[in-house]
Amino acid sequence: MILTLVQKRRSIRRYQKRNIEPDKIQAIIEAALRSPSSMGYNPWEFVVVDDSDLLDKLSKAKPQGSAFIKNAPLGIVVCADPERSSVWVEDASIACTYIQLTAESLGLGSCWIQIRDRMHDQAKPAEVYVAEVLSIPKKMKVEAMIAIGYPDEQKAPHSREGLQYGKVHLNFYGKPHRS
Repeated sequence: MILTLVQKRRSIRRYQKRNIEPDKIQAIIEAALRSPSSMGYNPWEFVVVDDSDLLDKLSKAKPQGSAFIKNAPLGIVVCADPERSSVWVEDASIACTYIQLTAESLGLGSCWIQIRDRMHDQAKPAEVYVAEVLSIPKKMKVEAMIAIGYPDEQKAPHSREGLQYGKVHLNFYGKPHRS
């Protein structure tokens, strides 16, 4: 079943003007909290945003690639405490993936919006901008925002033939894996 979700999941940037049911939001939150982390340190924290004014502000987090969250009924900002784990980036990224796959399983679309190492403008990192908008403590690092909603666009799954099997090696780098 997970392979089916992976096969059909696509980045969705257009959403219906339709609220997400509370039980679906709760399921997404539960999945995020169940995501694995190195040594079980769980350095991640999540800011669930359903306020349209805040989503509008978050849509301005960076010059490109964040505007569409304004029209999503839900955004989840994934941040982490680097003092809890040296691999907080990986742990937060795994949580983002769990959020996206759970959304897909519930008939929702989603799209990852990278925040870490991106700029809001020439002077301010996107991470600082998002932290200011949502009152995230300075010690926390913002990895990404996930826009979530009922899709208002259809995208075909990527074809199996289009997958980059040449990047898969058997036992040694450079030895092609039989596919």
